[in-house]
Amino acid sequence: LISAGFPVEDLGGYSAGDALAIEIATQAPGGGSFALREYQQQAVESFYAGGRPEGGSGVIVMPCGSGKTIVGIGVMTKLQTETLILSTNITAVRQWIEELCEKTTLPRELIGEYTGEQKQIMPVTITTYQMLTHRTSTDEDFPHMALFNRRNWGLIIYDEVHLLPAPVFRVTAGLQARRRLGLTATLIREDGREGEVFSLIGPKKYDAPWKSLEKQGWIAAALCREIRVPLDPEYRLTYVAADRRNQFRVASENPQKAEILQEILQRHRKDRVLIIGQYLSQLEEIAKLTGAPLITGRTNQSERDHLYDAFRSGTISILAVSKVANFAVDLPDANVAIQISGTFGSRQEEAQRLGRILRPKNEGCRGGAGGEEDSAGGTAYFYTLVSRDTIEVDFAMKRQLFLVEQGYEYHILEMEEFSAAKEQTNQSSNGGGGYGCSG
Repeated sequence: LISAGFPVEDLGGYSAGDALAIEIATQAPGGGSFALREYQQQAVESFYAGGRPEGGSGVIVMPCGSGKTIVGIGVMTKLQTETLILSTNITAVRQWIEELCEKTTLPRELIGEYTGEQKQIMPVTITTYQMLTHRTSTDEDFPHMALFNRRNWGLIIYDEVHLLPAPVFRVTAGLQARRRLGLTATLIREDGREGEVFSLIGPKKYDAPWKSLEKQGWIAAALCREIRVPLDPEYRLTYVAADRRNQFRVASENPQKAEILQEILQRHRKDRVLIIGQYLSQLEEIAKLTGAPLITGRTNQSERDHLYDAFRSGTISILAVSKVANFAVDLPDANVAIQISGTFGSRQEEAQRLGRILRPKNEGCRGGAGGEEDSAGGTAYFYTLVSRDTIEVDFAMKRQLFLVEQGYEYHILEMEEFSAAKEQTNQSSNGGGGYGCSG
């Protein structure tokens, strides 16, 4: 059944794993009480199923910024067992460690980081998919896959489970006696292998609609705008002469995008802004133009951590990032994202990028936008810059499909329309309207 792509309701029970005492901390790090939100508790109970055999394996789907990590921790406290956590990158590993230290009674010395920088194997161990699939040549086995059997794990958590790489798929097929929890905001795989995730991890146990959590104030309302930017005549000749794949890159790197980007930054000069792109050369030009620090795959981990911390603290208010920031980067005060280029028609990437700005906003960034209704979680602003009359428009439409299905609307504006609205925006900003936060 697994190989045929059908999720199996496993009623055979699971290996208990070695015991681990862990409870939710009753006090939040900043003072005050801490407890799981109602929907987080529902997700935990849906997975646990009262400890019955039908519980213990499956996928929980929740929006970015809604606390999937907390749900994973909640499951750990239910099972009281040693746990292996697989995540996307070192930044995510350390965010898990921080959350475990702040939100549970688990001592730090019982939490291990298994990455390229250090290899600790503890009762709770957190690693990355990249680490597990690392090998020095294609002819050898994956040496770090042995981590699955280094301790008697009672639970394996697959964070951002939609990214599960093929080698981990194969190993997971042999782990059906262990409890398996998949966490994701978007169970979308552009390779069409979503069914295999359900088959190997288990069926979907809980799915929290994005708009439902927005109405309750648990995530920010998002105003999505696609701004269509013209190509100048000379650049259009380059576009027309290129083959289809290169046409996409030419359109994505349209120099005219820099002009409208600066207008958006001016309107949001009091906000925390992420500039997100696909192409390194384009990002480097934008970073020079705006003075924004840049994080790419070439940026070492210590520098990434330093820049993320500076952004969180408000020392810097604009940060340019490549696709390395698509997943599991906790920047709660970011309330504006400007997407200057992306990976073709990736619906997954579109949703994850919007997710970078969906954490509930503080009172200072709840100004509303052009008369549109605000939510209890505040307002986030998501801009996509697309070259007009190019294949980038078609790919943008495909990217938006998942979010449209979730109830989001994209307001499409020509660059000239957006620029013409500048005076009106300036007049309304003092009263809390306009495109940006006025506080």
